[in-house]
Amino acid sequence: MIPLFYLTALLLWPDTVHAFRSALNDFQRSEGRELVLKSWNVNRLTELPGITLEDCAKRCTQSPECRAFNYEFRPSLVCKHLPSVGDGDNADIERNVNCDLYEMKVYVRKCIVGKGEDYRGKVSTTKSGRTCQQWWSKFPHDHGRTPSAANGLELNYCRNPDSDPNGPWCYTTDPDRRYESCDIPQCKDEVCITCNGEDYRGQMDHTVSGKECQRWDQQSPHQHIYQPEKHPDKSLADNYCRNPDASPVPWCYTTDPTLERERCDIRKCPESPKHHSHSGYTTDCFQGRGEDYRGKVNETSSGIPCQRWDTKKPHKHQFSPKTYECKGLEENYCRNPDGSEAPWCFTSLSAMRTALCLQIKRCADDIEAEDCYNEIGKNYQGVVRKTRKGILCQKWSVNTPHKTKINPKTHPDANLTDNYCRNPDGDRHGPWCYTTDPKTEFHYCAIKQ
Repeated sequence: MIPLFYLTALLLWPDTVHAFRSALNDFQRSEGRELVLKSWNVNRLTELPGITLEDCAKRCTQSPECRAFNYEFRPSLVCKHLPSVGDGDNADIERNVNCDLYEMKVYVRKCIVGKGEDYRGKVSTTKSGRTCQQWWSKFPHDHGRTPSAANGLELNYCRNPDSDPNGPWCYTTDPDRRYESCDIPQCKDEVCITCNGEDYRGQMDHTVSGKECQRWDQQSPHQHIYQPEKHPDKSLADNYCRNPDASPVPWCYTTDPTLERERCDIRKCPESPKHHSHSGYTTDCFQGRGEDYRGKVNETSSGIPCQRWDTKKPHKHQFSPKTYECKGLEENYCRNPDGSEAPWCFTSLSAMRTALCLQIKRCADDIEAEDCYNEIGKNYQGVVRKTRKGILCQKWSVNTPHKTKINPKTHPDANLTDNYCRNPDGDRHGPWCYTTDPKTEFHYCAIKQ
């Protein structure tokens, strides 16, 4: 139900929808990180002490000199506007437990939304491999475009200053080819989804109808239960499309107050995932919540036969085998397609809709049950060893693929054993670890507070 004042505002002022858009939507957040400028760039940093996060973001978007900002919260609130993103050329990203880094998406994303008019990446070759001509140059092709901070015509990077439907382009250095489009993928196509896209971690932030997504860490214009800190394993980053509730496809809340949520248009991976093998399936017992249970128990704990998943009688439901092709919805076997506490099924009794199948025993080696930490997890001693993105942790005692600045020798009292998640430096975001992914030095762990 849309409040009456929303509808009245929309009728009287069509631009009201934009009032609900946060300036933070333009940024990609990196928790516990800061951007450190190279020595020749330090004098271009602008400090704004004591302002709110939203105001810090808004001022950055309004400044032609700002492409990212550090937001420090200890020992005091300081907003630091930066002239570049963490590309390694002008600045480096470093770990800082007292700071979060926000980089403008248009400078760090490798994909475009729509026509890509706001693309500010560094691709400088066309789809056929031709090198782009500098925008300030009139040779070998003369043109009337003048580079400025507003239009982003920087060096010889691909841009779309005329809203070309084919996306970013450039004049080429080939005298026989005046201009050509650049091969920059659409965000909806850059990362494909398997199954229902519950593992999707791409950067699409618009719905199928073109609505911009609301940030997961905000409650306006729509209030919701999916706060990132309460669902650390769902990777609810920024305002990117995700699937935290086992919906048929990734989705998001929208910035339009008249439309709460909508699915996102993201391509399916070409090979059907139902043909893929899965070494984690169990048949005689279940692990965790039993989402990978593929046994043949087909009655509830009290002996009531289960309803077949491919029928709607006696209970109508959304879990058809075709829509949820990776959930093992065969026959009338107990399954867990929606992340419930254990395998379950619709029952064959019209008076009882669903029931758990708790007679299925838990696997003996399932030691990583529900885990949590208190406060910031400084004393966490659990055995979780994966990050929120599902990446396996690197052992604290080794230096590959990342050199560990924090290790058992530097922090002998922190219990840095094996590759378990820990919080040796008092990071406010909770337990973390160095990862086994060469591209991701560290990340926070999938543990609830």
